[in-house]
Amino acid sequence: MIDAGELKRGITIELDGQLYQVLDYQHIKMGRGSAQVRLKLRDVRAGHNTERSFQASETFTRAFLERCPVQYLYNDGSLYHFMDTKTFEQIAVDKSMLGEALNYLKDGANLEILTHKGKSVGIQLPVSVELKVVETGPGFKGDTASAGSKPAKMETDITIKVPFFINNGDTIKVDTRTGEYLERVS
Repeated sequence: MIDAGELKRGITIELDGQLYQVLDYQHIKMGRGSAQVRLKLRDVRAGHNTERSFQASETFTRAFLERCPVQYLYNDGSLYHFMDTKTFEQIAVDKSMLGEALNYLKDGANLEILTHKGKSVGIQLPVSVELKVVETGPGFKGDTASAGSKPAKMETDITIKVPFFINNGDTIKVDTRTGEYLERVS
């Protein structure tokens, strides 16, 4: 069991017979009355998001997920195929289970697949990934109106803010938890 105060982003809990991953957590203390916890949750199997409020004194059942190292191979519509790097077995995961991870997924990427009681429920990306800049505008010297950053479209079709010195064709490191630029690789 896990207390509401111990919840944080990324933890998976069992609630009403379903698996939910905590996307956001807010502790709310009213002037009078007891504290509440507002959670933004993603249904791991169905893929939809929901918001729920609980008393801060409630406890939840933590779902234990097994992790297995895999390599991303390809997708064919709504199914994404991964290869277990130990047994070379191919595993198919539905697009709805991947959520935000699709923004950072590229061919040959090494990551972990999450399983619960033998069924695939999602993937765990590394903390950072290297992506190639496909399209970005020019940066002009002295242009600081946008706090020193400009939008850049990456090879996975996600758009992030990058510093002015980043050009088309550069490879950069992106934080998969926040979607922010970390550093230029080449």
